[in-house]
Amino acid sequence: MVSLDKAVIARYKHGKKLFEVLVDPEKVESVRSGGSDMDLLAVEEIFADASKGEKATERDLKEVFATTDVNEIARRIIKEGEVQLTTEQRRRKVEEKRKMVIDRIARISINPQTGTPHPPSRIEIAMKEAKVHIDPFKSVDALVAETVKAIRAVIPIKVEESEIAVKIPPAYTGRVYELKKKYQVVREEWQGDGSFIALIRVPAGMKDELLSFLSAITRGEVETRIVK
Repeated sequence: MVSLDKAVIARYKHGKKLFEVLVDPEKVESVRSGGSDMDLLAVEEIFADASKGEKATERDLKEVFATTDVNEIARRIIKEGEVQLTTEQRRRKVEEKRKMVIDRIARISINPQTGTPHPPSRIEIAMKEAKVHIDPFKSVDALVAETVKAIRAVIPIKVEESEIAVKIPPAYTGRVYELKKKYQVVREEWQGDGSFIALIRVPAGMKDELLSFLSAITRGEVETRIVK
């Protein structure tokens, strides 16, 4: 649970009514991306005015959210409302995300005219020229897709993809959830012996990363074949 001095206000407006929760700014993205971890509230209360400590009435909560469950309401406020970061918090989170986006694009894309990767510095310049906006609460995947689309007007860029067929032995299929959460599984099938086979699509620049991940979760017993 985040401390009060580090928490920020997430606010949801419905008509003339305001509903606020005190949240950990570092965990907002996870909830907005569908995560269920609600250990981000500084206080397990729904406020009408958090700065004054004024709690929302049970009647208003039921009227607007059809429930009084704090976690359920807080999740909706975070997903649909606004998070009030301080200027410094926003600046820091934007810069963190910008660096992550630049690094990811540099690893997964090439200049189709030369067949070589764009250096991070060139990608950063292209982002400035294209006036790319970084939303600190969007996922890196979403920001990368938006950024690549925007900078295509500035530099020639192409994201090449690889498809890899994998077979995970029965003893390690408990880690399949992690695989599916981390990478794009195009096709999957469970075998009669309990093993898991799948076709995974990744940007070409992340192929080695995927293979290392598969090796780690199966202690090297995974079977892989590069299809494309």
